[in-house]
Amino acid sequence: MTTDTLADAPHEQKQNPGQLNSVQLNIVTLIDMERATATGSLADAMYMVDNSIGGDGQGTHRLQTVCKQGQVLNWIIRPIDMEKRLDNTWPPMPKINSIVLLDTEHGDEEDVAERKIFTELKIYGAPDRMRDKFTPVYYYWAGTVLSTARPGLYRYRLVVELEQEGTRDKLYLNTEEHPSIRVLGV
Repeated sequence: MTTDTLADAPHEQKQNPGQLNSVQLNIVTLIDMERATATGSLADAMYMVDNSIGGDGQGTHRLQTVCKQGQVLNWIIRPIDMEKRLDNTWPPMPKINSIVLLDTEHGDEEDVAERKIFTELKIYGAPDRMRDKFTPVYYYWAGTVLSTARPGLYRYRLVVELEQEGTRDKLYLNTEEHPSIRVLGV
């Protein structure tokens, strides 16, 4: 197809308006597993960083990630202690069980928002059942900010599942002070 043909082609409606061919943003959460399981809290045990431009709170639990409508966000979680043990196994791993958007419009940040601003991308790596104690696995949650999401600040709560050393029991913890996403219009 020549450039003349391209110029004459009718304008087609994009299937996903606002979908960007841009950099995916990675939001990395580090968990001090020992402190979190000992205290039953993520306070002073969770640290977040991202690769967004213009965000705030790098290295804290109140990270603000700046993103655009249609952009892919990858939440990656791992323990601070990632040293392989003498028996060739890996330490317990944290997992993001859920990301809950909070209703900041009506003043009560603990209420769940009724409006959705992103869609979850299903697992695109190896299924969890293939996980092996001799292979490190980083859990993640990935989603795309809706092209129809209103620009603004959205706080969210992470629900984190922690493996506990020497037991099959899981500990579920919520962030107490919440990180946020600042959505910019395209």
